[in-house]
Amino acid sequence: MLANVIGVPLGAFAGQLTGWRGPFWALAALAVAAVGVIARHVPRDGPDGQGVSVRSELAALRSGRLWLVLAACATTTGGVLSVYTYISPLLTDRAGIAAGLVPLVLVGFGVGTLVGTVYGGRVGDVRPHATTIAVPAVTTVVLLAICLLSAHAVPTLVLVALLGLVGLSANPVLSALAVRFAGVAPTLGVAMAVSAYNLGTAAGSWIAGLTLSTGLGATGPAVVGTAVVALTLIPTTAIALAQRRRGAIRAAAITDAPSSPPARRAADARCRRPSSKPMQLRHRWPQDPHERKDK
Repeated sequence: MLANVIGVPLGAFAGQLTGWRGPFWALAALAVAAVGVIARHVPRDGPDGQGVSVRSELAALRSGRLWLVLAACATTTGGVLSVYTYISPLLTDRAGIAAGLVPLVLVGFGVGTLVGTVYGGRVGDVRPHATTIAVPAVTTVVLLAICLLSAHAVPTLVLVALLGLVGLSANPVLSALAVRFAGVAPTLGVAMAVSAYNLGTAAGSWIAGLTLSTGLGATGPAVVGTAVVALTLIPTTAIALAQRRRGAIRAAAITDAPSSPPARRAADARCRRPSSKPMQLRHRWPQDPHERKDK
């Protein structure tokens, strides 16, 4: 998230000075340097680490809920970043904002993304499914407002900041759900979630770029982003309904089970209940030893 606050605005500023190739060369050099840093400082797995077989990890792919989460990862990120990729033409050509102010607008988007991710994750810890439904719904409204109000500078600036605040705030929750639904393959689950984010970003940005040469012009990416983010409501709602159904089935099974704790307590109480009839002894042994001799 810090990349959205620092890296993207700095890259946009560098691109204005050196051309669009400059930031890419800088990123390539930083990536090569990062390889050595990671190899040196990231610890290796210890001998006590429990590995998971490839067959077990691939078995996690049979989870329908995992694929629904991955679809939500692709659409929510693809919709937001398809707009963000082409935000500069929207700000300069449509809203009339000076090109030199674009990096500052990107800083606002990045700060909103950082704050939204932190608080979205906290809310998602309590209400994960409500979060994954509410976030794309609000983001769709924000993107629709950008489509309608992009000709006005001040509303556009406010809406871009709101897009950063809301648009990606459900991503931590979606990543956690991917790990959860992957079962014994959490590493595969989170890796596939990241791949879904990148796939959605690439596909959404490609489609949004095609609209720039149509009659939609600079607002084309916002139109595409609105439609793509709205699609997120389909998998997230399906996941919430599936979880509610599974919870109802589990609760009914616990209630109907004869070995449930209330039933066991009732059975134990019946076993400990004293009998109303006195115990009958077959023989009466005398207390006095002389009494036995007399008989």
